[in-house]
Amino acid sequence: MKAIIVIAFVLSVAYIHFRGRVRHKLSRQLSDHSTVLAPVNSFLYLFSRLPNRPYLSTADFPDLAPLQTHWEEIRAEGLALMRQGEIKRSDQFNDVGFNSFFKTGWKRFYLKWYGDHHPSATKLCPRTTELLQQIGSVKAAMFAELPPGSRLVRHRDPYAGSYRYHLGLDTPNDPGCHINVDGESYYWRDGEAVMFDETYIHYAENTTDRNRLILFCDIERPLKYRWAAAFNRWFSRNVMSAAAAPNSSEDSTGAINRLFSRIYKVRLRGKAMKKTNRTRYYLEKWAVVAVLIAFFIWI
Repeated sequence: MKAIIVIAFVLSVAYIHFRGRVRHKLSRQLSDHSTVLAPVNSFLYLFSRLPNRPYLSTADFPDLAPLQTHWEEIRAEGLALMRQGEIKRSDQFNDVGFNSFFKTGWKRFYLKWYGDHHPSATKLCPRTTELLQQIGSVKAAMFAELPPGSRLVRHRDPYAGSYRYHLGLDTPNDPGCHINVDGESYYWRDGEAVMFDETYIHYAENTTDRNRLILFCDIERPLKYRWAAAFNRWFSRNVMSAAAAPNSSEDSTGAINRLFSRIYKVRLRGKAMKKTNRTRYYLEKWAVVAVLIAFFIWI
């Protein structure tokens, strides 16, 4: 049985790695968070109702139409948040999912994260939260800002239970501010929506002199069977919700982020070591990986 589990895990990781035209180096993929969830994601791809491709048609998600219809109202609340300085990077180590993005200029304000809406969002963005509450397929949402000169490095998101929806609110409307998913570029436009599969490797950059503000949502991936959809919802509710990050003290912090804030000190030590002794850094990193693999094989 152990051998079957190990083989299934290895095959699922291989599938994740070779999926799409763009891929990480093998060493990067092995240490990537998408590798941990490879068996879950392979299951979700297998039973996905829509074709596996980088970009999807927003017409396949008619329940999202009210967001685009009322985009100017959403933009007004987003711009008000920007003026108040509420769309920002985290000043604590309590946002494991997006922590690396803060270093290159990306900022966010959470509206909800795989559960109830954030109290701070309900108070500061009543119209946007009202619209989102009417759409059950929206599992997570935030305002996301990409200032001039900012970028997001190449990455793939770890969980395939959702698709990513971007609604342009206040953008440069210029190809210089774009996202590239599996080698295909798209540039944001005010009032226009785009849907893509965030588990393909993607990156974004803003090379213009204007800011970019969008509504960023995770939309539940439609699956072929009710039992598969039930599993996806269970996983979202019990695992993804643990990565909730706060905007302010009135919002709750998920268990994963509470743990992350404690163990990040070890990560900082690793970063310091990488600068001074790269050989030792990689020896220790792969020793830890080997121990974890051996542990899971043993149990």
